[in-house]
Amino acid sequence: MNSLSLILIAHRILIGAAILFGVFFTWREATQYRHTGQLENLIIAVVAALITVALAYYLKNLRRFVR
Repeated sequence: MNSLSLILIAHRILIGAAILFGVFFTWREATQYRHTGQLENLIIAVVAALITVALAYYLKNLRRFVR
């Protein structure tokens, strides 16, 4: 394995961890919104969900971005 493929593997692992955290954080903020009704929690949940979706798209199409 060359160094580029090792870096890509590490990058995939880190992005995957970020996606998992984004899913958890979105769920947490949505639950907080349901309990408190504060609009800030809903806005944070929506933004976190959008960022998580963007990261998932990036991870799925990583080879296209690396070339």
